[in-house]
Amino acid sequence: MTLIQNIRNEFPVLNQTIQGKSLIYLDSAATSQKPTVVLDALRHYYEKDNANVHRGSHSLSIRATESYEASRDKLAKFINSNDREEIIFTRNATESINLVAYSWGLNNLKPGDEILTSVMEHHSNLIPWQIIAKQTGANIKYIQLTENEDLDLDHFKSILSKKTKLVSIVHVSNMLGCMNPVEEITRLSHSVGAKVLIDACQSVPHTPIDVQNIDCDWLVASGHKMCGPSGIGFLYGKREILESMPPFLGGGEMIDKVFLDHFTYGELPHKFEAGTPAIAEAIALGRAVDYLTEIGMDTIHSYEEQLSSYLFQRLEEIPDLRIYGGTKIKNGTGRAALASFNVNGIHGSDLSTLLDNEGIAIRSGDHCTQPLHRLLQISGSARASLYFYNTLEEVDEFIVALKETINFFTKII
Repeated sequence: MTLIQNIRNEFPVLNQTIQGKSLIYLDSAATSQKPTVVLDALRHYYEKDNANVHRGSHSLSIRATESYEASRDKLAKFINSNDREEIIFTRNATESINLVAYSWGLNNLKPGDEILTSVMEHHSNLIPWQIIAKQTGANIKYIQLTENEDLDLDHFKSILSKKTKLVSIVHVSNMLGCMNPVEEITRLSHSVGAKVLIDACQSVPHTPIDVQNIDCDWLVASGHKMCGPSGIGFLYGKREILESMPPFLGGGEMIDKVFLDHFTYGELPHKFEAGTPAIAEAIALGRAVDYLTEIGMDTIHSYEEQLSSYLFQRLEEIPDLRIYGGTKIKNGTGRAALASFNVNGIHGSDLSTLLDNEGIAIRSGDHCTQPLHRLLQISGSARASLYFYNTLEEVDEFIVALKETINFFTKII
């Protein structure tokens, strides 16, 4: 069951105590922890290579530019893009989706066109399309859930039509944990001429991703969920589509020539990277990709399936605990290593607060999925999410503390 020996020692933040107890971090769906090699990459840039990229001929600028662009190469290989210039650095997945919404959506959607997304989406994959729909006159339709609280593929097929111009869908739900069949969704969408955007924030860090196999038109992810720093993410887009899209932001770096009455913009990928970028963060994200690649994404995925299976096995021991999403999948396959749940009569925030007293970090709230929670007729939920640096022993300690916390509340209710 050991992924690699002593891996926890590579994550300094995990080696601390909270409230006098050893930290058990079960909130990686919100943000992952960072290995020393990533922290070292940030420090090395600022101590040795701190200079702007693409703009200088001195040694520091050259080294910074080489490291920055090397990270683009690493990301392209990591998701199997066949063109490094199909990788656009952004602040995060939210900015990536907004880039597509304002650059492509605002210029291609018209009254009567339809955008399909789902009821399980993160707010970042809802609000931009609501704004663009209002501005263009397009309509949004929402794919519903099955009785097992997975994506209803039959319902998707029933609302997909020639009117559909865009399907923007999450790969793995950050609340339900289900893995959506994005290859089939893309194939069906393309059959009616629709473009497809995949929100891969919860899949890129955990499982091998092949954009050529998925055949999506765009894919977005955030660095901070994949052992990289915050403030950096990326957009993948098919080259011909990116070339057809106008710049998202104007300013330095994205230009070719500038006059007082007009300008011309640069080639890919720079036309979408206006201003001084997050240089250190991009370089450190590249080092995070190296780190994940060295471990092996197949290895990480397999290990997390074991963690997921064990987590659900232990949670099902607890009476009056309701897990959301399709949980009846053997051996943890087909879903993420996360569980959103509620315990009858106990608020998720109360559970989270008392578990923190035991050094256990879980999430509580709506997880940026208010429409989904409203559909499930709940105001919020607790969520435990795991990554490859978690262990079976930590799951056991979490379950013991959770049972004790529930017993505490049961006695005072």
